Amino acid sequence: MTRTDTVPLARNRNFTLLWVGQGCAEIGFSASMLAFPLVVLAITGSAAASGLVLAADAVAQAVLALPGGALVDRWDRRRIMLVCELAQVVALASLVGALLWGGATVLHMVAVAAVLGACRALFEPAEDASLPSLVPDEQLATAIATNSARSSVGQMAGTALGGVLFGVARWAPFLLDLVTHVVAFVALLFVRMPAREVTPAPLGHLGREITEGLRWLWQRREIRVTTVCAVALNLFFAAFYLVVVVLAERRGTPAGEIGVMAAMLGVGGVVGALLAPSLHRRLSPHVAIAGVFWALALLAPLAVVVSSGYLLGGLFALMALLAPTANTTIITHQLLLTPDALRGRLSGTLNVALGIAAALGPALGGLLAEAATPTTAVLISAAGMVVAAVAVTVNPTLRHYPRRTDNRTDDKEPTP
Repeated sequence: MTRTDTVPLARNRNFTLLWVGQGCAEIGFSASMLAFPLVVLAITGSAAASGLVLAADAVAQAVLALPGGALVDRWDRRRIMLVCELAQVVALASLVGALLWGGATVLHMVAVAAVLGACRALFEPAEDASLPSLVPDEQLATAIATNSARSSVGQMAGTALGGVLFGVARWAPFLLDLVTHVVAFVALLFVRMPAREVTPAPLGHLGREITEGLRWLWQRREIRVTTVCAVALNLFFAAFYLVVVVLAERRGTPAGEIGVMAAMLGVGGVVGALLAPSLHRRLSPHVAIAGVFWALALLAPLAVVVSSGYLLGGLFALMALLAPTANTTIITHQLLLTPDALRGRLSGTLNVALGIAAALGPALGGLLAEAATPTTAVLISAAGMVVAAVAVTVNPTLRHYPRRTDNRTDDKEPTP
C-alpha cells in the first residue's frame, strides 16, 4: 500500500474485516482447545488420550509449518485463508454432530484436532505475509501490535467461554468454534488484497523452495539475530513461568490465586500490545529489544521475595508489558526486510522456531524445578536472563539496527 492510500487503521476496511473475523476465530479456537481434553476425559477417562488429541493439533502445525510457508509464497494467499476457514468449519461440524448423537471417538477427535493444526500452519503465514499489502509501512507496527492484542484477548475470552459452555453441553464449545469460523470465512469473502503474481510449480519442488527460503533468511544477519532474540525471549519466559507456578504451589498458594497469576499475565500482554505502537515509535529497535530482556532480568528475582499469588500476578503483568513492543519491533523489521515472495517462508520459519521455544521452555522450567529448590530455580532463570540481556545489549547488529527500515524489497526475487 502506498502513502497516498493511507487512512487511519480503524478505517482500513480490509484490515478491519480480517481483524474482526480472526478475533472471533481465536475466541472459538481457545474454547475448543480447553474443551478437547475435557471431552476426551469425559468419554474415555484417559488422560493419555486427552494428551494425544492436543498433541495431534501441535504436531500437525509443527510438521506443516515450513511446507505451509512455502505454499503460501506459491499460491494465492486469500484463497488459502478461505480454504482453511472452510476446512475448519467442516471438521468442527462433523465433531459437533458426532457429540450430539453420541458417536464421537478419540480417533475422530484426533483427526479434527489435526485439521485445525494443519489449517493454522497455512493460515498464519498467509495472514502475516499479506499484512504489508493491507496497511502502509508506517502503520505496520500498529497492525502487528493490534493483532497481538487480538490474540491475547481471544485466548482469555475463549478459555473462559469454553469452560462455561462445556458446563452446558459437551458440544457447545465446538459449536462456538464452528460459528466463529463461519464469521471469519464471511469476513474474508469481503477482504480485497492487491493482486500478486503466482507462478504454478510442481509439488516436487517444494523442498527446494523451503531450502532456498531458509538459506536466504539465514544469510540476512538482521533477520537471523532478531529471530534468535525472539526465541530466547519466549524460551526464558516460558521456563520462568513454570518455575514460579511450582514455587507458588509449594508455598501453599491457593489454586484461585494461581489462576489470577495466569490471568494477569494475559492482562499484561493486552496492555503491552496497546502500548507497543507508541513505544515502537519512540524507542530505537536496540532499546526496544534489549529493554524487555533487562526488564525480565531485573524483575525475575522479585518472585523469590513475593509470596502472595496476587502480587506474583502483578509481577507477571509487569514482565509481560514490554514483550509486545519487542515482538512488534522484530516482526515489523523482518517483514519489511523480506521480499513479498519470501514472507510466507519467513513466517513459517519463525513459527517453527517459536514453537520449539514454547515446547522447550516448560520442559526446561520443569527440569530446573526438579533439580533445585524453587527459589534456586528462580535465581538460575534470572541469571540466564541477565546473560541474554548482556548479549543483546552488546550485539553489534542490534546496536546499529536502523530505526526505520527504508529498503523494502517487496518485488525483488529471492537469491538462491
